[in-house]
Amino acid sequence: MTKPENELRPVLRIDFPPEDRLGRGKILLLELIRQTGSISAAGRAMNMSYRRAWLLVDALNRMFREPAVESQRGGKQGGGAALTAFGEELVERFRAMEARARAAIADDLDWLETARARDGARR
Repeated sequence: MTKPENELRPVLRIDFPPEDRLGRGKILLLELIRQTGSISAAGRAMNMSYRRAWLLVDALNRMFREPAVESQRGGKQGGGAALTAFGEELVERFRAMEARARAAIADDLDWLETARARDGARR
Protein backbone atom coordinates (compact mmCIF):
# COMPACT_ATOMS: atom_id res chain seq x y z
CA MET A 1 0.00 0.00 0.00
CA THR A 2 1.44 3.35 -1.05
CA LYS A 3 1.13 6.28 1.35
CA PRO A 4 0.26 9.76 0.12
CA GLU A 5 3.25 12.09 -0.07
CA ASN A 6 1.62 14.63 2.24
CA GLU A 7 0.75 12.12 4.99
CA LEU A 8 2.07 12.93 8.45
CA ARG A 9 4.85 10.60 9.50
CA PRO A 10 6.97 10.33 12.59
CA VAL A 11 10.71 10.03 12.04
CA LEU A 12 12.69 7.74 14.31
CA ARG A 13 16.29 8.59 15.15
CA ILE A 14 18.36 6.93 17.83
CA ASP A 15 21.19 9.00 19.29
CA PHE A 16 24.26 7.12 20.47
CA PRO A 17 26.07 9.65 22.65
CA PRO A 18 28.39 11.35 22.27
CA GLU A 19 28.02 11.76 18.48
CA ASP A 20 26.67 8.75 16.57
CA ARG A 21 23.13 8.51 15.22
CA LEU A 22 21.02 5.83 13.62
CA GLY A 23 18.10 6.93 11.51
CA ARG A 24 16.18 6.34 8.33
CA GLY A 25 18.99 7.54 6.05
CA LYS A 26 21.51 4.97 7.23
CA ILE A 27 18.85 2.25 7.26
CA LEU A 28 17.82 3.14 3.70
CA LEU A 29 21.48 2.98 2.67
CA LEU A 30 21.71 -0.52 4.16
CA GLU A 31 18.55 -1.57 2.31
CA LEU A 32 19.96 -0.27 -0.96
CA ILE A 33 23.28 -2.05 -0.37
CA ARG A 34 21.27 -5.23 0.16
CA GLN A 35 19.37 -4.57 -3.07
CA THR A 36 22.31 -3.51 -5.26
CA GLY A 37 25.24 -5.37 -3.73
CA SER A 38 27.25 -2.17 -3.95
CA ILE A 39 28.04 0.80 -1.72
CA SER A 40 28.55 3.07 -4.74
CA ALA A 41 25.26 1.99 -6.40
CA ALA A 42 23.41 2.46 -3.12
CA GLY A 43 24.94 5.93 -2.76
CA ARG A 44 23.98 6.85 -6.32
CA ALA A 45 20.41 5.74 -5.64
CA MET A 46 20.38 8.21 -2.75
CA ASN A 47 22.07 10.98 -4.79
CA MET A 48 25.24 10.90 -2.69
CA SER A 49 28.85 10.40 -3.55
CA TYR A 50 30.62 7.10 -3.06
CA ARG A 51 32.78 8.77 -0.41
CA ARG A 52 29.74 9.92 1.58
CA ALA A 53 28.13 6.47 1.33
CA TRP A 54 31.38 4.81 2.37
CA LEU A 55 31.75 7.16 5.36
CA LEU A 56 28.21 6.32 6.50
CA VAL A 57 28.90 2.59 6.18
CA ASP A 58 32.15 3.04 8.10
CA ALA A 59 30.28 4.94 10.83
CA LEU A 60 27.69 2.16 11.04
CA ASN A 61 30.36 -0.50 11.27
CA ARG A 62 32.11 1.41 14.09
CA MET A 63 28.87 1.98 16.05
CA PHE A 64 28.40 -1.68 16.88
CA ARG A 65 30.48 -4.62 18.07
CA GLU A 66 29.76 -6.40 14.77
CA PRO A 67 29.90 -4.88 11.28
CA ALA A 68 26.64 -4.22 9.44
CA VAL A 69 28.28 -4.31 5.99
CA GLU A 70 31.11 -6.39 4.57
CA SER A 71 32.78 -5.11 1.44
CA GLN A 72 35.14 -6.69 -1.04
CA ARG A 73 37.65 -4.64 -2.97
CA GLY A 74 37.60 -4.61 -6.76
CA GLY A 75 39.39 -7.13 -8.89
CA LYS A 76 38.14 -9.83 -11.19
CA GLN A 77 34.78 -9.90 -9.41
CA GLY A 78 34.60 -6.09 -9.39
CA GLY A 79 34.16 -5.77 -5.65
CA GLY A 80 30.84 -5.38 -3.95
CA ALA A 81 29.20 -5.21 -0.56
CA ALA A 82 26.66 -7.20 1.40
CA LEU A 83 24.87 -6.89 4.71
CA THR A 84 26.07 -9.17 7.45
CA ALA A 85 23.60 -11.18 9.51
CA PHE A 86 23.85 -8.35 12.07
CA GLY A 87 23.16 -5.75 9.35
CA GLU A 88 20.05 -7.66 8.25
CA GLU A 89 18.78 -7.82 11.83
CA LEU A 90 19.56 -4.13 12.35
CA VAL A 91 17.40 -3.18 9.36
CA GLU A 92 14.55 -5.46 10.42
CA ARG A 93 14.59 -4.27 14.02
CA PHE A 94 14.76 -0.59 13.05
CA ARG A 95 11.80 -0.95 10.67
CA ALA A 96 9.87 -2.79 13.40
CA MET A 97 10.66 0.04 15.87
CA GLU A 98 9.32 2.55 13.33
CA ALA A 99 6.12 0.56 12.91
CA ARG A 100 5.61 0.27 16.69
CA ALA A 101 6.24 4.00 17.16
CA ARG A 102 3.72 4.84 14.41
CA ALA A 103 1.14 2.50 15.95
CA ALA A 104 1.71 3.94 19.43
CA ILE A 105 0.96 7.50 18.30
CA ALA A 106 -1.60 6.76 15.58
CA ASP A 107 -4.43 8.53 17.46
CA ASP A 108 -2.26 11.61 17.96
CA LEU A 109 -1.28 11.64 14.28
CA ASP A 110 -4.98 11.44 13.35
CA TRP A 111 -5.69 14.37 15.66
CA LEU A 112 -2.83 16.39 14.16
CA GLU A 113 -4.10 15.59 10.67
CA THR A 114 -7.58 16.93 11.47
CA ALA A 115 -6.08 20.10 13.00
CA ARG A 116 -3.67 20.64 10.12
CA ALA A 117 -4.03 23.73 7.91
CA ARG A 118 -4.44 22.87 4.22
CA ASP A 119 -2.93 24.69 1.25
CA GLY A 120 -1.30 27.29 3.46
CA ALA A 121 -4.73 28.47 4.62
CA ARG A 122 -4.37 29.55 8.25
CA ARG A 123 -6.69 31.54 10.40
